[in-house]
Amino acid sequence: MKRRTFVQMAAAGALAESVVAAQPRAASPPRPSGKALMKAGTQHGDSDAILRAMAGFGVNHICSRLPSERLDEHWSVDALAKLRERVESFGVTLDMVPLPMSSNEISRFELPNIMLGKSPDRDREIDDVCEMIRNTARAGIPSLKYNMTFLGVVRTESTRGRGGSTYSTFVYDQAKQDPPLTEAGPIDADRYWERIAYFLERVVPVAGEYKVRLACHPQDPAMPPRRGYRGVDTVLGTVDGLKRFVSIKESPYHGLNFCQGTVSEMLKKPGEEIFDVIRYFGTRKKIFNVHFRNIRGGFLDFQETFIDDGDVDMLKAMRVYKEVGYDGMMMPDHVPKIQGDAGDAQGFAFALGYIKALIAAVAAE
Repeated sequence: MKRRTFVQMAAAGALAESVVAAQPRAASPPRPSGKALMKAGTQHGDSDAILRAMAGFGVNHICSRLPSERLDEHWSVDALAKLRERVESFGVTLDMVPLPMSSNEISRFELPNIMLGKSPDRDREIDDVCEMIRNTARAGIPSLKYNMTFLGVVRTESTRGRGGSTYSTFVYDQAKQDPPLTEAGPIDADRYWERIAYFLERVVPVAGEYKVRLACHPQDPAMPPRRGYRGVDTVLGTVDGLKRFVSIKESPYHGLNFCQGTVSEMLKKPGEEIFDVIRYFGTRKKIFNVHFRNIRGGFLDFQETFIDDGDVDMLKAMRVYKEVGYDGMMMPDHVPKIQGDAGDAQGFAFALGYIKALIAAVAAE
């Protein structure tokens, strides 16, 4: 049996069983009325092979890979337009492109001076970002995603999950803060907010003028306020911090790459609390993209699980996105590791199938 056929069959069989199990068994509150506008999406590449597979799966919206780590010919209007046209030739829409502000630790951050606050270098880097925004708009691409992190994605030793799989795990008390500081040195909340505000004051007006939505990812994972991690008080690692973030330089083009998994990691009881957080940002139209994944545990102690194996009722979450009228992509960002699953292909196929099934389920209500 060909690999792709196996992936499709495996994902379809597993998701059918899981979605049935996810249905409520007792009386439930009224379902949100109206049309479900969410779309299954992915961010794991734009090669012809990936686009062909996504088109086959019916995943018709993507975020591309990073065009380049610096402003060069790959960020030209012509190159971005050719990228969009190639994606569209597979019947897929290019909804989003990443800026060279990835989820890397500051020593590997592509445009480090934006976060380090070193002028005039940060002004030149911000100018480059503004030109990327303009060229993205001119190429017909509506959104960009980015991070504003010093720490990158922090994890401790992985743990065993369902079926012998491996779950990415974080336990703050087990994390080795070595070295004790990043190359940025001590970053308290005031200093972090200054770097954020300086950036937003420059780029949000350009995004508004050119009508490109800028979607920022929260800090993954949350850290204790003020105590922080490696000398950094991670202000984008709390719900209150995200509320403050979206209120800076208010604009319909300034919002979040809303990682539901990361936001769940900020909560003590994500299985109870995440739904009102979705409502808060969703009703204010600040959710521009969703990383739709599940966790077990919560603040400072969690595992990244299979989409149907965590503490959050993902069917209920999907209903809330419908309720608030969210119309963007729902995508898996991480999946557990399965022995023999090269490139996590089957893990992502399962997650994408599950997402499509949930969208179909809430659309039918």
